[in-house]
Amino acid sequence: MSFYRRIACLSTEAVETLYALGAEDCIAGISGFTVKPARARAEKPKISGFSSSRIERILAVQPDLVIGFSNLQADICRDLAKAGVEVHLFNQRSMAGILQMVRVMAALVGRHEAGETLVLQLQQQIDAVRERAAGFESRPRVYFEEWNEPLMCGIGWVSEAIALAGGIDVFADLACHHDAGRRIIAEPDEVIRRAPDIVLASWCGKKFQPDTMRKRPGWDVVPALQHDMLFEIKSPDILSPGPSAVTEGLQQISAIVANWQQRRKGIAS
Repeated sequence: MSFYRRIACLSTEAVETLYALGAEDCIAGISGFTVKPARARAEKPKISGFSSSRIERILAVQPDLVIGFSNLQADICRDLAKAGVEVHLFNQRSMAGILQMVRVMAALVGRHEAGETLVLQLQQQIDAVRERAAGFESRPRVYFEEWNEPLMCGIGWVSEAIALAGGIDVFADLACHHDAGRRIIAEPDEVIRRAPDIVLASWCGKKFQPDTMRKRPGWDVVPALQHDMLFEIKSPDILSPGPSAVTEGLQQISAIVANWQQRRKGIAS
């Protein structure tokens, strides 16, 4: 059976996954937004952005497969298919979807055993976080801010990570939407009304400025800001639906929720 040997990766989680599978030799080119693993930026040619790409740069690395992600890359994937290139467009939006993506990537490069090993490791980390949360006496209300202009709450797997870690996503009703536009919080006062105990921020590749959040009108009454429970999670650790969303993002959220539990006990005593 033949497997793909020259893969153009248009999204960072595809690169991360192939490296984790020990299949980095199959990568012919990467997204310019790739950060994991760090050495990929030095080892692989950058051939695309994320939502914008030039087809000739992708074709120049002579891929036998192009890996894309979501509706935001659907047009470039369509154009590549018209050019005769084979394309696989992933659309994982949950923890289960991330694990399935790993399995499929492993199958594409003939790394079945490595794929199952990685899936098992990720599942064990998910299960450990869930088990830890089961012992908590209460669940904090959590607001995750993915963007600040306009305000936007976290996407599906982020909301799921909050729940797994023992928190309550205060905008779970919006997190289910794939389209970023439908996760916009039209009225900033709605965050005040939902009174999060913890605020997590990850401004999609832009440096988080906590002081600007603290200065928002009326936000001084938000419990999270009153008790200094305001944290940044770096975008590569949580906003790319690949292994790092489990090994980094989920673990950080779990630690923050556990910290809130300990502080709450200290205040109560």
